[in-house]
Amino acid sequence: MKRAGVLNRTLAGALAELGHGDRLLLCDAGMPIPAGPRVVDLAFVAGVPSFAQVLDGLLAELVVEGAVAAHEVRAANPDAAALLADRFPGPALEFAPHEELKERSARARLVVRTGEARPYANALLTCGVFF
Repeated sequence: MKRAGVLNRTLAGALAELGHGDRLLLCDAGMPIPAGPRVVDLAFVAGVPSFAQVLDGLLAELVVEGAVAAHEVRAANPDAAALLADRFPGPALEFAPHEELKERSARARLVVRTGEARPYANALLTCGVFF
């Protein structure tokens, strides 16, 4: 049994399969899930687990070189926007229209759905490399 880190075996295995340049969509409970990518659905009840909890858990496990979020998050969900700005300073965070984010998400290798119930708590993460 693992001692720490992501304990969900489906998610842990999916994360281990990601490589440099692969994309992971971390999304709220309302984001449309694109056909194609592998999906790990962590949603339990509204708000559990939260976007912030899962984002921080993923960042502890992965090298992430950048993220894309919806422009709309800044007005509709300032807490999520602040969280993303804190975790991805400067040019590591890009904003795009929500419709474009949904289109880009179709090319993700993995989708991790949270129970987040606040709008636009979505980020398309690009995996980096540890060296």
